[in-house]
Amino acid sequence: MAEAEEVGQERFLTALKYPWLTPLYDPVIRWFFRERTIKGRLVDLAAIRPGERVLDVGCGTGTLAILLKKAQPHATVVGVDGDPAVLRMARRKALEAGAEVAWDHGMVQALPYWDVSFDVVVSSLVLHHLSHDDKTRALREAHRILRPGGSFHLVEFTRPSGALMKSLAKVSQLLEETEDGVEGRLLGMLRNAGFQDSQEVETFRTPLGTVALFHARKAA
Repeated sequence: MAEAEEVGQERFLTALKYPWLTPLYDPVIRWFFRERTIKGRLVDLAAIRPGERVLDVGCGTGTLAILLKKAQPHATVVGVDGDPAVLRMARRKALEAGAEVAWDHGMVQALPYWDVSFDVVVSSLVLHHLSHDDKTRALREAHRILRPGGSFHLVEFTRPSGALMKSLAKVSQLLEETEDGVEGRLLGMLRNAGFQDSQEVETFRTPLGTVALFHARKAA
């Protein structure tokens, strides 16, 4: 079984499921999930404006948060993750990149922030680490902390097309909690969490399955 850690009463899977694999996280994401292309598209879609507060939920080693800060230096960018090891990596990367990002320790399904405290929330390849119930809680938390009119941008596994992608989806379901994504449930889950204008904007084929960029908004 994968090794789990605890934060308070919450349990989480470490990056790549096993702590000893954490140093390999960045190369795996870079090469197997087309990181530059997909995260670049997410940054473009988020269209961060000066003065906005942005949260990267389940920030991992910080790549996305750093990209967001570089794209809009006059925004406040925060990354939150439950894994202290990846947060240490994120801090080092931000220092090397000269990017001023705040890094917080907390669980995605119980975010340590006040209601309506961010303008934009993003998350990349995080939900498939969570059970269905925890996915539901995480989406409700993202909605809770967004200000009215705020946007949520999400990268996750989605319904595959073609025989090869369907085969890869079956493999991913054995390794991670990808069923909600590959069965096409995420748009409904976003709506149930309170989001409006939920849509699947773009899909990407990767060596580990089909992922999509989702966009949703909190009512003004």
